[in-house]
Amino acid sequence: MGCAASTERQGEWQDTAFQSLGELRGALRWSGLRSTNLIIGIDFTRSNTWNGKLSLGGRSLHFIDPAGSILNPYQIVINIIGRTLHSRKSKKPIHVFGFGDSRTADQCVFTFLPDGSPCRGVEHVLKRYKEITPELVLGGPTNFAPIIYHAICQVKASEKCQILVIIADGQVTSKKETSQAIVEASRYALCMLSPRSCHFFFFAVSHI
Repeated sequence: MGCAASTERQGEWQDTAFQSLGELRGALRWSGLRSTNLIIGIDFTRSNTWNGKLSLGGRSLHFIDPAGSILNPYQIVINIIGRTLHSRKSKKPIHVFGFGDSRTADQCVFTFLPDGSPCRGVEHVLKRYKEITPELVLGGPTNFAPIIYHAICQVKASEKCQILVIIADGQVTSKKETSQAIVEASRYALCMLSPRSCHFFFFAVSHI
């Protein structure tokens, strides 16, 4: 995967269920994680078309409204991230990657910017999403492992806290590989207060 993880176990997961965005904001503010680095992984697999037929009036979950008056579920979640983890007006760098399209399939990820640089704030993420999504061909299978391993590399390279947000339609077909990646990532995940950690928030957009 391009970056082998350490075998040293550095911490344990802490699972907390939040009932509202307000609760999550409060916890992040208390822990200092609202100022942490953010990584976003976006699912571009074919199941977004199938699930969209059931929940989005026959359109793909990645449907881009030309008029811009209707947001698709992915745009909604990115907005939620902006309200929760970052200020909408913030220009802090956000590393954004796509996976599962016809080119990367279940093997790797692609960057939202050609030079691999991060987006500058949530508005920039939304702008790039709107620009590149119509050009992509959805693929598969759904495998979270590549984006998880990529996040591990980010944690190792920066030695700073990272929050990985995986936005997907809720269907994972490569369960074994994804499970192995999560186990590997747990070696780097510390409590929310630790400066060296990798936390996972998974949003299933088909249920929005």
